[in-house]
Amino acid sequence: MAGDRKGKGGGAADGGARSLKVRVKTARKRSTSSARWLQRQLNDPYVHAAKREGYRSRAAYKLAEIDDKYHLLKPGSRVVDLGCAPGGWCQVAVARAKAIGGGERSGRVIGLDYLETESVPGATILQLNFLDEGADDKVKELLAGEADIVLSDMAAPTTGHKQTDHLRIMHLCEVAAQFAVEVLAPGGTFLAKVLRGGTENELLTLLKQHFKTVRHVKPKASRADSAEMYVLAQGFKGRSGSDGEAAS
Repeated sequence: MAGDRKGKGGGAADGGARSLKVRVKTARKRSTSSARWLQRQLNDPYVHAAKREGYRSRAAYKLAEIDDKYHLLKPGSRVVDLGCAPGGWCQVAVARAKAIGGGERSGRVIGLDYLETESVPGATILQLNFLDEGADDKVKELLAGEADIVLSDMAAPTTGHKQTDHLRIMHLCEVAAQFAVEVLAPGGTFLAKVLRGGTENELLTLLKQHFKTVRHVKPKASRADSAEMYVLAQGFKGRSGSDGEAAS
């Protein structure tokens, strides 16, 4: 399980890879693309590691690797995970950020997704579409204060049209970034999925205005042929009067 910070970022690739690759034949009812996906899954060391270590998905290693390098998740942190299904990021966040014991800063992990997500011990999961009116208010109510980290692995269903898919995921990232500005405590962190081609100028301007450092990262667990990468903004500067009221 996701209990130990050390080694989580690289364990899958170091020891879980198979020496022999599995080949998948294209069955009559299986498309070529489906056969490729299945073959890739069968030969993916992170898929095998996730099953072995009890993670919901290989995506858990993406967050673990980024955290190993940039130390985002600290005991006692309040974390919001947008687009949390199937729950792998919540598992990592609970293990690394939720401190043992009670108290005002004992840590809190809140996950949200429009897909049904099996409960994650130590996290509160909401089945909501974050784009729906009032969804952000429900998260703020559960936070009952400021967040230390806002994570977004949200992605819209792909259309196959690169420009359309890019616009959709960038819109989700922009909505998540605006939410982060509304709820983060000073010094807080925002991490969100984007597509290759980088972050749009408007979003970069917003992030650079509110955070001390902004960079793009691509963990090893993110497939090399995938267009996905992540924008990481650290050192939230705090809200001015024009940014709206802080979360209460």
